[in-house]
Amino acid sequence: MEWERLVRFVLLGSDDLEPYAILLVRVLLGLFFAISGANKLFVASRTQAMYKTLVEARVPLPRLMTYLVSAVELVGGCLLTVGFLSTLAGAALLVNMLVAVLSTNLAAIPKGLSPFNWLGDFLYLPEVLYLLFFIWLICSGPGKYSVDYWLAGKLLR
Repeated sequence: MEWERLVRFVLLGSDDLEPYAILLVRVLLGLFFAISGANKLFVASRTQAMYKTLVEARVPLPRLMTYLVSAVELVGGCLLTVGFLSTLAGAALLVNMLVAVLSTNLAAIPKGLSPFNWLGDFLYLPEVLYLLFFIWLICSGPGKYSVDYWLAGKLLR
């Protein structure tokens, strides 16, 4: 019987552990973005670096976008951390990362690479990994250890 349980775990994972995996990814990703956004909003050197990045990427209204993008990271990260409005927060952060990839990261990939090597460099970008995490969290939901789960239980009786 233990052999069957081991094979099942290796091949199918564990439904019992899934809520903890979602919790771990959601909280740590949320904390990362909350801290990143706070630094860009409240640390002058980080604000200036963000502004410079947006100017170099020719993003319209770079001063406004510096604060808007940073605020989305801070607020979205906080919401994601506690699991409140997680789908909306994840979608907003997904858009942030998509714009980052399209406006700055793609240009940083060297020209003239083979398609295979270009894909390797593209997938190596941290923002691409964040995009995948947000897609997963939006599709899986915030998990049962979240404010959203508790709220859904109250509202959808």
